Amino acid sequence: EDMAAHVGASRTPQEVMEHYVSMYIHGNLGKACIPDTIPNRVTDHTCPSGGPLSPSLTTPLPPLDISVAEQQQLGYMPLRDDYEIEYDQDAETLISGLSVNYDDDDVEIELKRAHVDMYVRKLKERQRRKNIARDYNLVPAFLGKDKKDKEKAPKRKITKEEKELRLKLRPLYQFMSCKEFEDFFENMHKERILRAKIRELQRYRRNGITKMEESAEYEAARHKREKRKENKNIASSKRGKEDGKEGEFAAIENLPGFELLSDREKVLCSSLNLSPARYVTVKTIIIKDHLQKRQGIPSKSRLPSYLDKVLKKRILNFLTESGWISRDAS
Repeated sequence: EDMAAHVGASRTPQEVMEHYVSMYIHGNLGKACIPDTIPNRVTDHTCPSGGPLSPSLTTPLPPLDISVAEQQQLGYMPLRDDYEIEYDQDAETLISGLSVNYDDDDVEIELKRAHVDMYVRKLKERQRRKNIARDYNLVPAFLGKDKKDKEKAPKRKITKEEKELRLKLRPLYQFMSCKEFEDFFENMHKERILRAKIRELQRYRRNGITKMEESAEYEAARHKREKRKENKNIASSKRGKEDGKEGEFAAIENLPGFELLSDREKVLCSSLNLSPARYVTVKTIIIKDHLQKRQGIPSKSRLPSYLDKVLKKRILNFLTESGWISRDAS
């Protein structure tokens, strides 16, 4: 603007600037005076992209918002964002005794560089752990402050299966930020809901339902059907309890041969804890031997090994009382 005023009203500031750039920078004068590459450029090692002097290694995080008593409990120094006991507390011993001497040979220099590199890696690990603790609010969780925040902003109720899944996914915390992990977990929850919805729609299609308004009628009819079935089961269980047979024969009623027994035989097998098939086998052998003895034929059959003296005596008494064999034979 000053140059345009000096030239006069014939030139605007924009025209003056374009003339200077075209003549003195891109023109012959500029090509002769300005080199293509400017020498003596210094490489900047303090960039945040992970250099050895990166500010991300030394820049402290904002101080934690905790009381003085809580700071003392944690050993936390807010002005330095440090703790009295850090991760790998003895890491500084790697470089605390190092000194650079003019008479060091190449091996000693490389060894000292290796120690510095090890120390820098430990500093990175310290900072990484601090970042994870800050991102996931581990300090408020340790102090019990997160419970108050949960009460203020209630979220959806997490099921037991989701809690177990979150524990299994805990190793992923170090690779994801808190928000990324919460989004990932919520997306998994949405996926389960969508899969359940897809299965429900497939079930509707198998039952010939193609419209959502039909599904409401189907669900109402299914609910009534299940209610009737439930009431029927309750009524049958009550009736069985009244008869006094459900609990009595529950142990043997599903075993083979149960339908062949009379009520008194069912009571006997239940009291002896003997399966119906074994009882029928023993009963057949005893009655067959009794008939052969009455005809004067010697008996050669042997009772099974699982029949001890007590069981044999109980069964013989039962068969005698029922009239299957005579008292002399028993």
